[in-house]
Amino acid sequence: MTQHTGLTIDRWVTFPLDQQILMIANEMNRGSRLARERDWGRLEHGYARVLQLVDLTVACRPRGSLLRELLRWRDLVAELYVAGAPDPVAHDGLFRCLLYFTPTAAQQIRHVLPSNRAGA
Repeated sequence: MTQHTGLTIDRWVTFPLDQQILMIANEMNRGSRLARERDWGRLEHGYARVLQLVDLTVACRPRGSLLRELLRWRDLVAELYVAGAPDPVAHDGLFRCLLYFTPTAAQQIRHVLPSNRAGA
């Protein structure tokens, strides 16, 4: 995976938490189309990028409850990553959950996850 090879913890920690969550959400948003199109190869790479960004966020040592939630969310994404096939409903549910982690990210829900999609 070469997408984020130059991204270090030193660089990642310079972004505020809202931006970190939105950057992870951007990868999930890309994956939404791939999940619906059942493009497993590209979606699998997308999940790897998501996991990498979450790991960087966790390494920034967020507050206790947020750390716990991020790690649980990461476990659920990892389940999608090893599943071997797209699950658009589960993907959209996890995408929605991620956006609820910060108020700024939550404002994006209506734009990227319309009510007629899963998890509404």
